[in-house]
Amino acid sequence: MLYWAAIFFVVAIIAAAFGFGGIAAGAAGIAKVLFFIFVILFVVSLLAGLLRGRGI
Repeated sequence: MLYWAAIFFVVAIIAAAFGFGGIAAGAAGIAKVLFFIFVILFVVSLLAGLLRGRGI
């Protein structure tokens, strides 16, 4: 998922460089959403691993 966030970020940067404001804003918004979903899943996975390691 982080891969897709990076892809949309690159698309946003390229679109912004060429002056396509709407496309850049859309791609940046998608990248932001995917990044936050990735961070949330990472934290949940990290906490699950810590709790599982303690035998709880």
